[in-house]
This record gives sequence, C-alpha cells and structure tokens, in this order.
Amino acid sequence: MRYFSACIFLSILILFPKVASAQILTNEDSLAAGLQKKDLNSTYISGYGESVIKCDLRSKLAQANLTRNVLFIGHRFSDKVNFFSEWELEDAKIEGGEAGGELAIEQMFIKFDLNSNNYISAGLIIPRIGIINENHLPTTFNSNARPILETILIPSTWREIGACYYGNSKMVAGLNYSLGVFNGLNAASFSSGKGIRSGRYEGRDASMSNIALTGSVLYYYQNFRIQASTYLGGSNGISNTEADSLKLKNGLFGTPVSLSEFNIQYTRNNFSFKVLAASLLIPNAFAINMAYDNNTPEEAYGTYAELSYNIAPLLKMNDLKQLNIFTRYEYINLNARIARNGMDNKALEKKYLFAGLVYKPIRGVSIKFDYMFARTGQQNEAIINPSNTPFYRNNSQLNLGLGYGF
Repeated sequence: MRYFSACIFLSILILFPKVASAQILTNEDSLAAGLQKKDLNSTYISGYGESVIKCDLRSKLAQANLTRNVLFIGHRFSDKVNFFSEWELEDAKIEGGEAGGELAIEQMFIKFDLNSNNYISAGLIIPRIGIINENHLPTTFNSNARPILETILIPSTWREIGACYYGNSKMVAGLNYSLGVFNGLNAASFSSGKGIRSGRYEGRDASMSNIALTGSVLYYYQNFRIQASTYLGGSNGISNTEADSLKLKNGLFGTPVSLSEFNIQYTRNNFSFKVLAASLLIPNAFAINMAYDNNTPEEAYGTYAELSYNIAPLLKMNDLKQLNIFTRYEYINLNARIARNGMDNKALEKKYLFAGLVYKPIRGVSIKFDYMFARTGQQNEAIINPSNTPFYRNNSQLNLGLGYGF
C-alpha cells in the first residue's frame, strides 16, 4: 500500500489573513504576521514548554519529566527585515550519552518581506511539512505526546539550513505556497526503527554537497485547512572516492529520499477533526544497507485521524475556558517494503489509540490527561535485543501533563 508517489508540490506559508489573525498566540506569531506595532529595533521574547507524568500500566511504574523548555528571541530590524530564533532545552538538563538531555537551536533565520504577499526566509528553518512540524506548541495539539507519526515518520521538529520563498495568491483567496532549498540528509544514520529521523543534520556540520527541495500548497476554504507538502533530497554528501568504494550515488540528489504528506483539518464551533497521511520512499535502500548495514527500509507510511469536541459550553463554563474531549487513532508501518538485504520486523507495524481531556483555563495554558494504547506486530526473534527487555505486543499508558505558550 502506498499513499503517495514522490513528486514536488509547489509551496507554503503566509497564512490567509483572517485565519492568521485568529491563530496568533505568541509574540513570535505576531512578529511573523507583521502585527507588532512597536518601534523599529525592538526585541521580542516568547516561549513554550511542557512537562508530563507517565504511568506505565503494565509495569505499574510512573515517571515525571520536564520534556522541554523553549525560549524565543526575535528582533525587528526594519519594516521588512526581522530575526527569529528559538533555543530549546530538553529533559531539564544536559548530560553525556543518549540518556541525557539536549540543548539545541530549534530555528534561527532572518525573514525578508518582499511585499505584503511574499517573503524569503534564510538560515536554520523549520519547513512546512505535516501539521506539527511548524506548529508544535503544546497548546496547539491534544494529548501529552505529539502524534507518533509526526515524531518518527515525519521527524519533527525537522529543521535544516537553507532558504525558502513564501507567497499567497491575490487571485485565489486562502491559497498559499512556498518552495525551499536545504542541505540534504545523512544516509549513514538511517534505520528501520526511526526512518530518516537520525539522518537529519539540524544545522550542525551539514553537507551541502547534496541538497533537498521542499514545497507545499496550503489552502483555506471556509472551515477547512487543506495542505499537501513534499520533500525530495539527496542523502549522500561524501566524496566521489568514498561514494565509489561504498557503491553509493552522490551529487546534488545522490541516494535520493522523498517524503510526501497530505492533511485536512476542519473546525466549526466546538467541533474539530484532522486527518493526515504520509509516505517515505528510499529507493536505494539496498545500496545503503550494503554500505552501512543499518537495515534502511525502501518504504514506510502511515496515517492518523483525530476528533475533538469542546464540552465547556455544555458545562456552562466561562467563554475563555475550554475543555476538549478527544480521540486519535494512528497507524504506522516503518518497514512497509524492505530491501532484499533488509530484515523484516513486524514490531515496526504500529497502531496507537489515544483518548483524553485537555483543559485550557486561559489562552496559552493547557492541562492534559490522556490514555494511550499501543499494539505492534510480533518482533523478529533474529533481532538482537542488547538490553534484554521483555517484548510485549500490547502496551498502555496514562499521562498527565502541563503545557504553555506565550
């Protein structure tokens, strides 16, 4: 089964004005939309963060974590030139090794406004692909965890170095588009369990010997938000000599990777739903596995659907308060098609069911409670498990968390 074939859709960003105004939540959003009225040479501070308590119902163990704290600093140089940056600290502190936290720059770019309908951003940029990658404040999504599909298959928060052109149509109200060019990926870090996630450079020593193109079309129509986006890039930035020895294709789009997605969101009164489908294609997975022995799949895909309803009016709560009840189903197959030299692992076919409540006592603050049930296929017994952790096909978890954005 495939959801998409690889192709390049033109486009992204610049929200349809009426919708943009309704979505402004932070100083960062206001600066991006050109709504700040302060004097030039002004600096803006914003941020977001989240913490969660997780209770594993199988082991009956609970864990608390400050998931992330992000500080935004922006500066308005002129009416047409603005600076954006986000600094993120994950897991409360930094330690050596995989178990430690991370201090990272989530974005850092300069935005050049060409006119009211067009602009260019250059630097470390988060492109629009999927729903969460660009709009990942914890107050903008239900459940304590971001959608699993948009964490692994679409590896949010995905940022690379490059430049993007954004525009919206004067002829078709609500139509937005963009086209960007970025550094490519690193195939040596691909895996069957995480796809291309570990192959991102995220602004650190990125190879520009191979590049990537991104684009999307975004259309607002009445209560609908409809988007299609794609990524096409190389994953081999090594020298000709090394590429020949590993029998890999190099060059601008050498050892290509494509990722495409389509999503629809609908909101009316107190009801909303969203649907997303995505497909990842790595046609040279056989050669990658021969070179790096990392069991890269040729294809992975997934989809999810979510329903949400604000029951606050039924409880006669204050108009500023929200109480959303929601449910989300996700299906992901991370090795839907494997290379001839790959190892099949049914445990990478995953199904998730989320259900819960999100209470928003005031705009910018969310208190979340949710239940997660996860089911996978059977693990391949030939795969080495160095931790000797017992494998269970069914797992469930209760989560209680707090998120904010300002």
